[in-house]
Amino acid sequence: MDMVRSEKLIFEYEKRDEEGNVTGMNRAVDGVDIQIAPGDFVAILGHNGSGKSTLAKHMNAILIPTGGTMWVNGRDTKDPAELWNVRQSAGMVFQNPDNQIIGTVVEEDVGFGPENLGVPTEEIWKRVEDSLKSVGMLEYRTNSPNKLSGGQKQRVAIAGVIAMEPECIVLDEPTAMLDPNGRKEVIRTIQELRRRKKVTVILITHYMEEVIDADQVYVMDSGHIVMHGTPKEIFSQVEELKKYRLDVPQVTMLAEELRKRGLKLPKGILRTQELVEALCQLN
Repeated sequence: MDMVRSEKLIFEYEKRDEEGNVTGMNRAVDGVDIQIAPGDFVAILGHNGSGKSTLAKHMNAILIPTGGTMWVNGRDTKDPAELWNVRQSAGMVFQNPDNQIIGTVVEEDVGFGPENLGVPTEEIWKRVEDSLKSVGMLEYRTNSPNKLSGGQKQRVAIAGVIAMEPECIVLDEPTAMLDPNGRKEVIRTIQELRRRKKVTVILITHYMEEVIDADQVYVMDSGHIVMHGTPKEIFSQVEELKKYRLDVPQVTMLAEELRKRGLKLPKGILRTQELVEALCQLN
């Protein structure tokens, strides 16, 4: 059974004028089919307004489809009776950690989710310790979140989701508000978490370097899935990505420029080491 699957998913919202009158409908997600297996790392790319964040909110039943169906762990998100189960299966991490952190002390914030699930107190504290340890934030458990850096806050937000023990974590542009170091530490945390906990990870992003280790990549534009494949397959199509106003990893672009100048390099180079090895074989 797929962890996340959608068929012909549609989501429309009302457009209103300055007086609040409805002037029409806007289709943010239009006929989207996706299939994500348990334990996969899947990246969803797209420029601002492509529909990727709207799609992400369907995976936690924050939004309900206007048309079509979204299943999470086999449960139809439109079914009100399944709402609790859907949200236990898929946890969400948003781009601004300040909107997700509500506790005045790190460990209290991380324990808030399990407490709402009715987890016994002894088990809550075990989960708090384990989840903070898994994101490298255990030493900050008694700190105020206000004194943490952006990257540290985001790791605390991720720990709060981990403590609820979901089978799937959906991260909606979790590094958008962070500096390069903060982005690296959050992505490193996500990768380590996936290896250790075997959870399904769905990453919504527009930073190309964050997706090179994904099992599969979906590219969205104007509410549609316009490209789908492995990172190598996607980033082999540099001109196609440019058409959708997306970049490619810097090393991929460098390799592409060298190819245009006559060097016989393979398409879809994703890492510096790959490029070095390919250049060394040109002799």
